[in-house]
Amino acid sequence: MQGMGEDCPFEFNFDEKSFKVGDTVSYRVTGSLSDWPFVGTLLEVHHDHVIISADPNDPASRMRGTRESRPVVEESEIA
Repeated sequence: MQGMGEDCPFEFNFDEKSFKVGDTVSYRVTGSLSDWPFVGTLLEVHHDHVIISADPNDPASRMRGTRESRPVVEESEIA
């Protein structure tokens, strides 16, 4: 993590205008998980939303998120 003596192992895309499939993003989850940051991979990029996977090797890991610099995923989307 930045500022803790270690480099972050992820390279994030925070520019929602340049999102593309395969990008690594930091996303947020509503509800009881709202204080935690999450890392995911973009599977689909649409005009008004994205589809994120917490594990791109798991076909069942698909969550709809907002299209913004740090997408927001509804807690109900978490499998």
